[in-house]
Amino acid sequence: MNKTELIDQIAASADISKAAAGRALDATVAAVKDALKAGDTVSLIGFGTFYVGERAARTGRNPRTGKTLEIKAAKSPKFRAGKGLKDAIN
Repeated sequence: MNKTELIDQIAASADISKAAAGRALDATVAAVKDALKAGDTVSLIGFGTFYVGERAARTGRNPRTGKTLEIKAAKSPKFRAGKGLKDAIN
């Protein structure tokens, strides 16, 4: 399912226009991004939790040249599925 198909599904389920469903989806994604950027977690009971994971700095290797290089520490978005979502797909 892509974004357009998701918007169509939201519009049909909520009985709203596709434009309103698109705006609602965009606002939801923006709110999750803003919360994660601020270091917060976003918990949707029955669906899951979005949080920020930390990756430590490490040494890597360029596969082309074989030269070692330092990879900086980074933050990455993570998602942990909730019980309701796990039960729905099993």
